Amino acid sequence: MFEKKVAFIGSGAMAEAMIAGLLRQKLARPKNLLASGPRAERGLHLQEKYGIQPFTDNNAAVSTAELIVLSVKPQRLSGVLNELKDVSREAFILSVVAGAPIQKIALALKNAAVVRAMPNTPAQIGEGITVWAASPDVSTMQKEIARNLLGALGEEIFVEDENYLDMATALSGTGPAYVFLFLEALVDAGVHMGFSRRIAERLVVKTLTGSIAYYQNIQTHPAALRNQVTSPGGTSAEALYYLEKAGFRTAISRAIWAAYQRSLELGKETPVHIPETNQE
Repeated sequence: MFEKKVAFIGSGAMAEAMIAGLLRQKLARPKNLLASGPRAERGLHLQEKYGIQPFTDNNAAVSTAELIVLSVKPQRLSGVLNELKDVSREAFILSVVAGAPIQKIALALKNAAVVRAMPNTPAQIGEGITVWAASPDVSTMQKEIARNLLGALGEEIFVEDENYLDMATALSGTGPAYVFLFLEALVDAGVHMGFSRRIAERLVVKTLTGSIAYYQNIQTHPAALRNQVTSPGGTSAEALYYLEKAGFRTAISRAIWAAYQRSLELGKETPVHIPETNQE
């Protein structure tokens, strides 16, 4: 992969995370990484920080690329797909666009070699997890390139069935938002009781990270660990009673299901217009 030219269409946070990961793992040369986006200043920032080649013209960025990474917002995907004309048939496509099916991208770009992936926010510091799938036209070598790129973001899980990508979008892709909301609620509760925000944040962050580390070390069911810290008639029992009474589990389950349904909807919205070829 070291000598492959990689074009990122969309130069936002996830594109930067992949660029940083590739360079951190020494999987690419800066001169072989190309990033295209509508804001020239953003491209210049990435050029100064990583030494990559910036573009504001998507077609110019992909014209020499061997791997094209689609990293735009779902609402912009259809426009970008219609815009791209110079995609090499020798290149393959890796999409991290939420809800966008492989078939939609393959038809629009007339390129059947498409990998679809769903990373999450911690990928920006190399601590993410990515679920990905590939079309049958993606070669073994191309899969290995995709695996290396996604592995530079953290852990990666390959699945044969693309349907798992919408599930992953709801669970792990959107997952950090649930965690941050829970973190925020715990901190606010600490401040409400009388802690300074600085101390409340320190207590909550260490509690969360320590609990996860303990779970990973013990490797037992979360319910067993919860029971360990729940004494009859104690403070944990009282707190958990109120969480259950408030429908804590149900709210989480319904939120994830809503995110899953939204991912499915995104895949159906704004069908791509594929111009008819001139038959003259």
